[in-house]
Amino acid sequence: MRIETATAPGVPGAPNEDFVAVALPAGGHGGALVLLDGVTSPPDNGNCVHSVPWFTARLGGALLELSVSRPDATLAECLSAAITVTADAHRGTCDLSHPLTPQATVVAVRWGAAELEYLVLSDSVLLVEGTDGALTPVLDDRIDRLRAAGHQVAALRNLPGGFFTAAADPRVAGRAVTGSVPAAAVRAVAALSDGAARGVEVFGTDDWASAFALLRKGGPDRLLARVRELELADPEGSAVPRGKPFDDATAVLAEL
Repeated sequence: MRIETATAPGVPGAPNEDFVAVALPAGGHGGALVLLDGVTSPPDNGNCVHSVPWFTARLGGALLELSVSRPDATLAECLSAAITVTADAHRGTCDLSHPLTPQATVVAVRWGAAELEYLVLSDSVLLVEGTDGALTPVLDDRIDRLRAAGHQVAALRNLPGGFFTAAADPRVAGRAVTGSVPAAAVRAVAALSDGAARGVEVFGTDDWASAFALLRKGGPDRLLARVRELELADPEGSAVPRGKPFDDATAVLAEL
C-alpha cells in the first residue's frame, strides 16, 4: 500500500484552511482517509471566536476517528456525529446559526476487505481508479449546476435548492454524495481539495486522467506544484477570473 499526501496554503505564511489525514487501523485490515477544505469567511463576521483551521482540524479529526472506530456506522452517520461533536465544542461561545459559521467541504473514504465506501460533500473531488484502469470522478456538482443556471451561488449555501457544506447542522450529512464499490475492484483513490483540482476545474489545461497520472508519477507535491505554476502565470486572475488568485491546495493518493 502506498499513501502520500501534500498540502500548502495559497499564500506562503498564511493559515492553511485545508485538512487531510489517513488512518490505518491496527491489524492491517482496511483504512480511512479524510480531506476537508475550509470555507474562508470574512474576518469581521463576528459569529465565531474560532478560526477556520481550528474548525477543520476538529471536524476532520472527529470524522477520521469515527470512521475507524465505528465500522458499523455509514460514513454519512459518522459525518453527522462528527458535526455534532464539533458544534458542541464551541456552541457555548459562538453563534452557530450564523450563515458564515465555520464550515468545510468533505471527502471521506473507508476501505476494508469487502468494500470501499465514499462520501463527497460540496466541491472537493474524489477520483477512483478501478483495477481495469478506468478512472471515475465522484463529484458533488450542485455548485456547478447552480452557476450554469445563473444563480448567485454564495446566497444558496446550506439552503433548499442550493448546495451544502459541513457546518453545525448534522442533518447536512444526508445531502452528501455517497456510495460503495467492491474493494477488489479498486486499485487506487485520490482526494483533492478544489485548490488542487484547479488545473481541471478552473484553468482547463488538464483533465482528470492527466491530473491523476501526474499525481501517481510525481506524487501530491508535483500536482500542487503544477497548480501553482498555472496560478503564477496569471497572478491577478485577469486571464482566468477566479475567486482567489491563489488557493489552499491539498491532495492525497492511496494505492490500495
